[in-house]
Amino acid sequence: MINSKGFASQPLKTSVLAALIFFSASGMAAAQQAAPGGYPKVTGYVGLLHPIVTFSADKPHYNFDGAYTVGLPTGINLWKSQHTGFSMEFVPTIRATGGTSKMSNFCFHPGVLFGLGKGWVAAARAAFETSGRYGFTPVLNKTVIKGNHLSMFAAVPIPVRFGNDQPATLTIGFQFGVTF
Repeated sequence: MINSKGFASQPLKTSVLAALIFFSASGMAAAQQAAPGGYPKVTGYVGLLHPIVTFSADKPHYNFDGAYTVGLPTGINLWKSQHTGFSMEFVPTIRATGGTSKMSNFCFHPGVLFGLGKGWVAAARAAFETSGRYGFTPVLNKTVIKGNHLSMFAAVPIPVRFGNDQPATLTIGFQFGVTF
């Protein structure tokens, strides 16, 4: 509305300004071209990680041998192309023994992803654990069921850890989960 001095009222100015911002933003979004193949893209995942056997200077230690350990990895993948990406993974670990359970560790697991084709992905991750251990984890991952919005995967992580006045260890695990 125009007031007696010939100026638009505040609600009208606000509405016109909001409309200009909306149409400008929607025009800029429409003008942007998606990169070939939909990249860059972001995916997330959740899963279950079961360590199978851990090797160190001592004898091998098997999961379920006196205790059960499970990890609950959750992560975000930032794919630059179908061949390369960056991943941030967070893994709380729960250990059950003697009728009780507790969160025994938390791992921050950043890394690089390499798309190998046909649903295969290799990951190279650094590892920083609240237990005082650190190291790296190579992972081989395969999409086993591909859906439009969700996919299921299986992976074999091989964590290598050092530090905290303990011998170096190498673990072989099995992980499965859902990506979205």
